[in-house]
Amino acid sequence: MKCLQPLLFLAILALYWTSCGSAIQDNGQRPEAGIALDSLVRRVAIPSRAMNKIFNAVVLLPDSYFLDSVQQFYPVVYLLHGYSGRYDDWYERVDDLPTLLNEQQLIVVTPDGATNSWYLDSPQDSSSRFFTYISQEVPSYIDAHFRTYQDARFRGITGLSMGGHGALSIALQHPEWFGVAGSMSGVVDLRPYPNNWEIRNHLGTYAEDSTSWAKHSVVEMVDQPNLPQLIIDCGTEDFLIDENRDLHQRLIDRKIPHTYIERPGSHDWLYWGEAIEYQLQFFGDRFREG
Repeated sequence: MKCLQPLLFLAILALYWTSCGSAIQDNGQRPEAGIALDSLVRRVAIPSRAMNKIFNAVVLLPDSYFLDSVQQFYPVVYLLHGYSGRYDDWYERVDDLPTLLNEQQLIVVTPDGATNSWYLDSPQDSSSRFFTYISQEVPSYIDAHFRTYQDARFRGITGLSMGGHGALSIALQHPEWFGVAGSMSGVVDLRPYPNNWEIRNHLGTYAEDSTSWAKHSVVEMVDQPNLPQLIIDCGTEDFLIDENRDLHQRLIDRKIPHTYIERPGSHDWLYWGEAIEYQLQFFGDRFREG
């Protein structure tokens, strides 16, 4: 079992000042960042100016990252955790993840979205600005410290449950930042859950401001132009299947190209461990198309 201990406060500060210095060395190469958990897995502390805090992330590199005689650059997939989850959930729970990213020759980053942020810039809580953090601050840090293609065509984002909501809502609103986006068992409509999962802590109660709940729901974001390339995946026994089918139908009605997958399965890690293979294959194919 892999185990990641929380960073000590002094270690976090040391990483912060190191990482917030010159992002590019004099020779033009990006400096290595973070604590090596093994040669191809790093735990990094990524600061947020928007929240005046530092959060952990895991960065998984392909085998070729340190082997190429000519340093090559890589696409990146940002992989978001679900409600009550942690930044290291994907690394801890999906043993095949290093193999899958090697097959697609990309970097995977699993950032911290707190346990209940819903990846929102909360209208109710000015200290919770995870939309800004995940969409701008984390990619800026990764681009500065790892050999990445700094282009939306080679930057993807996906996640499970709350993370599926975060990934799609970020990419649908800013396809100029993320050219490919996905969701696994995503909460794509917030409105049916006025009393669940602390959503109202960020949006206020549904009764008081139903407009805000609609505005922040993925199903209401698909009328925008120039959407990213999309993959949506949900199990047929998942309690979220109906809203994912509704999103699929809305995309069909609006003639928006996308890949939609339904497979037997529920809202659990057995399903997500299989779903990530389809997702990373989709991302890899889109990245190769450029």
